[in-house]
Amino acid sequence: MARINNNLWNRYRYKINGFLLILPCYFFYQSLFPEFPNAWETKSIGEFSVTPTPYNLKPPYLHHGSYSKDFMLMFNKGDIDDIRQAYLNIGKEALPLTVLQVSDKGILHGSVHGQEVHAISANVLKPSDKIWLTIENWKGQQFITSWSLPKELLN
Repeated sequence: MARINNNLWNRYRYKINGFLLILPCYFFYQSLFPEFPNAWETKSIGEFSVTPTPYNLKPPYLHHGSYSKDFMLMFNKGDIDDIRQAYLNIGKEALPLTVLQVSDKGILHGSVHGQEVHAISANVLKPSDKIWLTIENWKGQQFITSWSLPKELLN
C-alpha cells in the first residue's frame, strides 16, 4: 500500500491552482474599469484649451534618472498639429525652452485623442509648486500657463 505524502503542496494544490486560474480574471476586470482622479480645470493657452488629469495621486517616481509625475492632457480646442513642442514641469516656475530642449524629459507625446507626459518634478511636491505647461507653435510663439497643485496630490 502506497503512502500519500501529506506535505503542503499535496494538501493545497487544488486550491492554489484554482486561485491562479481566478487571478487573471480579477486583473482583467481592473483593466476594463480603471479609476483615475478627477480632471482639473480647463485653461486656455494661446489658441488651445487644455484639461490635465493626473494618472494617480501617488508622489513622483524615479523615471530614467529623474523624478516624474504622469499626466494626460486633453486638448479640447485647437489643432495639436500646430504645436512644434510642448513641455510640462512641476515647480515654482516654468522652465525655459532652452533647458527643456536638452533632453526628452517632460515632452508631450501621444495622439489627437490625448497627450501623455512624464512631467519633470522634484521628489517631493510642495504647496508652493505649480504645474507649468509650455507650448511653442510653428511660428515660434511661446505660451505658458499653470495649475495649482490640489491638496490630494500633496499628501
